[in-house]
Amino acid sequence: MTALPRTLRLALLGLRDLLASAGPVLVLAGAILVAAYWVLQPQPPASVTLATGPVGSAYAAFGQRYADALRSHGITVVLQPTDGSQDNLALLRQGQADLAFVRGGSADPVADEEAGLLSLGALFYEPLWVFYRPDALPPAARRAGPLQSLAALKPLRVNVDKPGSGVPDIVDRLLRANRLDPATVQLSHLAQAPATEALLGGLLDVVVLASAPESPHVQQLLRAPGIALVDLRQSDAYTRIFPFFSAVSLPRGIVDLAADVPADDVAMLAATTSLLVREQTHPALRQLFAQAAQGIHGGAGWFNRARDFPNTRTSELPVSSEGDRAINGTPPFWQRYLPFWASNLVERMWLVLGGLVVLLLPLSRIVPPLYTFRVRRRVFRWYAQLREIESRSEHGDEAPGRLLEELEQLDRVVDKVAVPLSYADELYALRHNIHAARKRIVARRLDMGD
Repeated sequence: MTALPRTLRLALLGLRDLLASAGPVLVLAGAILVAAYWVLQPQPPASVTLATGPVGSAYAAFGQRYADALRSHGITVVLQPTDGSQDNLALLRQGQADLAFVRGGSADPVADEEAGLLSLGALFYEPLWVFYRPDALPPAARRAGPLQSLAALKPLRVNVDKPGSGVPDIVDRLLRANRLDPATVQLSHLAQAPATEALLGGLLDVVVLASAPESPHVQQLLRAPGIALVDLRQSDAYTRIFPFFSAVSLPRGIVDLAADVPADDVAMLAATTSLLVREQTHPALRQLFAQAAQGIHGGAGWFNRARDFPNTRTSELPVSSEGDRAINGTPPFWQRYLPFWASNLVERMWLVLGGLVVLLLPLSRIVPPLYTFRVRRRVFRWYAQLREIESRSEHGDEAPGRLLEELEQLDRVVDKVAVPLSYADELYALRHNIHAARKRIVARRLDMGD
């Protein structure tokens, strides 16, 4: 095999010495990074569970949009159908879901904060839709015009959704505020789909839904003939009694401009739905969901203008740092240029990387002395043999010819020693000393007449 050119051989030799000198520092840095990675677990799990709501509800539709958004980052969102907010809260508290949609007024701010539940921000208004059949009202009530008070529900057959939805609890509180004992009202607890059909079929008089306008059941009832909405003119008063409610208005014509549906503005109550998360859920997942919320809920809706949501103003629980940064802050610049896994790694490990730089700066000062020692040792190791030959020559114990043979052998070995050019003077000094020793031995040999 052809020998490498001397210049290339010297370059490779210098690189080897540099790597060997820096090796301990590099091994230490690697060990620290591996330990930090193991402790911090910067990469999130590949799967996360999101508690949504009943099949066909707005919660279920939004859950699918989150699943689609996170799929592009390699995260699988497992959608867990439930009966609604109360079920979602129960799953979060029990650790059976990582995130969940929860309507305002459902959570216990003190107990749930202590349980480690956080908010990623309020996402959208969830109005309280009180649909009724005008022909079910007593004649006097029909003549009075659109129904405007919940107190008028007492003689009617009212469906308030399944218990896990949280709607029964809300209606209970609203009825009591109107001095009505819920036990005296004909309440039923059908799910949204059968309740909608029962109202359309005349088997129910009133259906109360708490859902975003995107709900197919809401859309169906808004367009159904013979079905009207309670125009809750006391909505401002309710917001003073129940702070989790906001007074909103369904604008005239918003459902169908051509058909002028509704024919007038309708006053309503709405709670804000938040995306709640367990404190144990990986921070990277919280960040991804908070960022996805910007695109999913940032547009204008029937009850809000563009960029009104997501927000941190109406969250009942503390907003996590990821949610606050996504909603109110500016994302780090590297998120615009790096793929998710890389930007997340930088996000989670930057503190460790900064500390590592601080640690390695003083440690790196030992690399040049180590490098110098390794290179010079390649030369200085032969001085011991040279000194031993000279010592034997001075004592006259060895024949000059034998000593000269050893010097020749030493000179041939040293001639093959390779060092970087910056250290060549020390190699030349060694060969000069070998030559000087040879001259002294030759001179002594001549004096001895050998």
